[in-house]
Amino acid sequence: MIPRYHTARVKKITPYGEPILFSGRGNRPLAEKICAKLDTKLAEADIRDFANENIFVQLHRSVRGHDVFLIQGLGPPVNHNLIELFIFLETLKRSSAGRITAVLPFYAYARSDKKDMPRVPITARLMADLIVTAGADRYITIDLHAGQIQGFFNIPGDELQAYPIIADHLKSLNLDNPVIVSADLGFAKKARNIAVKLDAPLAFVEKRRISGHAEALTVIGDVEGKNVVLVDELVETAGTITEAVSLLKRSGAASVRIACTHATLVGPARERLAASDIVEFICTDTVEIPKEKRLPNFTILSVAPLLAGVIERTNKAESVGELVGDTLNL
Repeated sequence: MIPRYHTARVKKITPYGEPILFSGRGNRPLAEKICAKLDTKLAEADIRDFANENIFVQLHRSVRGHDVFLIQGLGPPVNHNLIELFIFLETLKRSSAGRITAVLPFYAYARSDKKDMPRVPITARLMADLIVTAGADRYITIDLHAGQIQGFFNIPGDELQAYPIIADHLKSLNLDNPVIVSADLGFAKKARNIAVKLDAPLAFVEKRRISGHAEALTVIGDVEGKNVVLVDELVETAGTITEAVSLLKRSGAASVRIACTHATLVGPARERLAASDIVEFICTDTVEIPKEKRLPNFTILSVAPLLAGVIERTNKAESVGELVGDTLNL
């Protein structure tokens, strides 16, 4: 006789208890917004720089056996924030945290994800190795330059997408005759998702790298007389994106908005955006933007509700896919 096995629903119990959230100095305002959504407070730690530029971290409370989430922005100054991340992870590991999740809204060095020239590093892989070595058991990040970077990690994690947040804002504008334009052919898939949510057509700006500099050369698609939303994953010096704005205006666009996930805005970015003929610059707060870098036409959307929801579900061992839905099906 073959025995019959019956399964019963059991309540998921996390062995770690309530989560503890820490923040580095890379993007503390975002960390505080996440805590507000979770109705909790950041756990405190001393983080300071010695005169010799060495970084020191000391926790104010015990984390032994707890589920710890370390939120660290990796925007400018990038290398300082990275070293602080590694030292903070090491501190948590040696303090016997039960599980450590590195929450990295912006993943630095993500563009260095392959050998596209002789004798160059794959720094995105190196960063993943260092994060794991320093002590992370999981990671959470948003809009990697290439989804394949997930494979550089030997720990589980979640790459989230910011396009629903951007798409919801664009829908609220009720744009007449809109068109979504991908600023890079590599971003076309995510641009398509925004276009689908807005029921808008899709176009592309073709870029070519000439003498080490990316130049916007051609518009593929119809933008004449349309209200354009130029979308990309990252705006750094804003050189290529503002070139694309000029190209779109010459191609007959009625208006141009820029929308991106990460805005590091280094070097002459502010001046270039100020001089560019754009109606609005839309980004998220994955990177902290100081007030002196902001312009009146900036719209900064918060990813705090998204990250708070994922942190809560991770802690409770619940499905993240049920929260984010089709944003993982890219």
